[in-house]
Amino acid sequence: MGKIAKQLILIMLTFLLINSCANQLPPGGGEVDKIPPEIVEVYPSNGTINYDDNYFEIEFSEYVDKRSFKDALFISPNIEGRLIYEWTGTGISVEFAEGLKEDVTYTITVGTDLVDRNNKNRMESSFTFSFSTGSTIDRRTISGRVYSDDQEGVLIYTYKMNEGVDTLFKRKPDYVSQTGNDGSFKLNGLGESNYRLFAIKDEYRDLIYDLNLDLIGLPNQDISLQGLDTSFTGIYFKLFKADTTAPRLLKGIMTDERHILVTVTEKIDNDLLTSDNFYVIDSMTNKKSAISFVFSKQGKFDEIVLVPEVKLESDNDVFLMAKMLKDTVDNEYKNDFVQLTVSDRPDTIPVNVTTSEPKNNAIVDFINPNIKFYFNDGFRKEDIQRNITFTDTLNKGVPFKISYDDDATLVVSPLKELIAEKDYIINLDLNAFVDAAGNKQDSIYEFKFKTISGLDFTGITGKILNVHFHKNPVLVLENIDNKKLKYQTKVSEENFNFERVEAGKYILWCYFDEDSNYQYSYGWPEPIKFSERFFIYSDTLKLKPRWVITDVLFEFK
Repeated sequence: MGKIAKQLILIMLTFLLINSCANQLPPGGGEVDKIPPEIVEVYPSNGTINYDDNYFEIEFSEYVDKRSFKDALFISPNIEGRLIYEWTGTGISVEFAEGLKEDVTYTITVGTDLVDRNNKNRMESSFTFSFSTGSTIDRRTISGRVYSDDQEGVLIYTYKMNEGVDTLFKRKPDYVSQTGNDGSFKLNGLGESNYRLFAIKDEYRDLIYDLNLDLIGLPNQDISLQGLDTSFTGIYFKLFKADTTAPRLLKGIMTDERHILVTVTEKIDNDLLTSDNFYVIDSMTNKKSAISFVFSKQGKFDEIVLVPEVKLESDNDVFLMAKMLKDTVDNEYKNDFVQLTVSDRPDTIPVNVTTSEPKNNAIVDFINPNIKFYFNDGFRKEDIQRNITFTDTLNKGVPFKISYDDDATLVVSPLKELIAEKDYIINLDLNAFVDAAGNKQDSIYEFKFKTISGLDFTGITGKILNVHFHKNPVLVLENIDNKKLKYQTKVSEENFNFERVEAGKYILWCYFDEDSNYQYSYGWPEPIKFSERFFIYSDTLKLKPRWVITDVLFEFK
C-alpha cells in the first residue's frame, strides 16, 4: 500500500474517531439513565482572588443539553454584556465579551434547570462558585427552602436594599439561585448589605416578576448581613399567585331555550352566584328578564349556568348582564355583559342527581357530616325537605336540616350525632324536584353510607419548643394526599394534641398568626407586605388507624 493511500486511511480513521466522539448517542440497551449530571471541576476555583482573565470554565460529569445550560446559568452581579459560549466535549468555556469590572466578586450559579443529553435528568441541586477581581472576596451566605407542590426549579431573587424598595421588581435581581428537588437553596458570595429575597416560579425566565402570571413566595423579613453577620439560615417560602385581575364574562351560549352556559375567566365568589345578581336585557325593546336559578357547572369552576324566568326572543339582540363579579381574593368587576345567541330548542331533560359528596356507599364520619347532592339543573325549593327521608337500616328516622350551596346543590345535615359503625339511607323523591320548564321524574334517588368506627381515628401528641407564644402560634396538621384533610389548633403552651385525625401521611407546621384571623397570610408583593413566619416539622408523619403517635418534639431552630 502506497504512502499516500496510508495517509488517506489515517485521515479517514481520524475523522471517524472525531465524529463518533462529537456525537454522543444513547446506549443501545440496558438500564435507563437516571443519574443526574454533576459539575466535577470549575475554573477559576471557588474563592479565587485577583482574577484577571475574562472567562470561566465548567466541566460536567456527562454531556449536557446546551440550551438547558443557558437557561440554568445565573451570574451575579447581573452581566449586561454579551456572553460567548464554547463547548468542548463535556466542558464549556464562557467568555465575558466586554470583560469584568475591577474589585468585584462574581458568583456563578448553575441551577437545576440543567439536564443531561441522554435522558433529560435534571441536576439534583444548584452549584455555585465565586471569584473576585480584587484582593478580597465576598463570602456571606443565605440559605433556606421553598415549600410548594412544585418546589423544584424555583428561582430565588435576591436584591440589595440600597434603593427605593418599591422599585425592586422593575429590574433584575442582584443575585439569583435556584431550588433543588427538595426545595432547598443556598446563596453564596454575598457582600455586606441588607437583602430582600423572593421565591419566584418565573414562567418566562426573564428574571422580571410578572404579577398576574408568576407564583411568588414572600419573605417574613429582610436579612441584614453586616459586620460579623456572615450567614443567615432558615428563611422559608410558600408560593401563591398574587392575582389582581378581576373576573370577567367571556362568552354565553344557550344550550336550549331555558339554559345559558356562561364561561368566566376564573371562579366566581359563591356569594354572588344568586339570581338577583344577573338579568337578561333585550336591546331592541329594553325589556329586562329575571333569572330563576344560578349554579356552577359541576367540575367546571370557570363555567356557570343561568336559567331565565321566561323564554327569550330569538330575533333580537339579547345580553346577559352581571351586576357584580368578584373572585375569591376580592378582585371585583361591576356591570359586565356578554351577548347571547338565543336558542329555541325545548328543555325536556328532568332534574336528576349527577354526583354526591361523599360518593354513594362511602364511609363517613359520624360527627357533623354534610352530605352534598349535585343536580344537573336548578330546581324549585318548595316542599323539598318533606320529600326527603333520612333513616338507619331499621327505618328509624334521623332529624336533619337542608341548605343550598347554589340553586343546583342540596346539602343534607343531621341535627344529632350519628352512631358509629352504622348504616344510613337518604332517599330523595325526585318528583318534588322541578326545574323552570316543569320537568321532573317520578323516581326515588337512594343514597347509602356507613359511619366510621371511632377506633379508626389516629392522632399525635407532643411538645413545641423554642416558640414565642405571644406571637399567636397556630399548629397545622395537613394531609399530603388530600388537602381537604387539614387540622389546626392555637397553641399557648408547650404541649399539643391532635385527636380524631383520619389516617394518612401528614406534614406538621406552625405559623405565627400575626393578624389573628386563624389563616396563614402569604403577604403581598407590591407594596410589600411580609408573610407570616412559619416552620415545618422535619419528618413526614405516617399516621395509622387506631394508633396515636406520642412524644413528637417540634423544635424551632
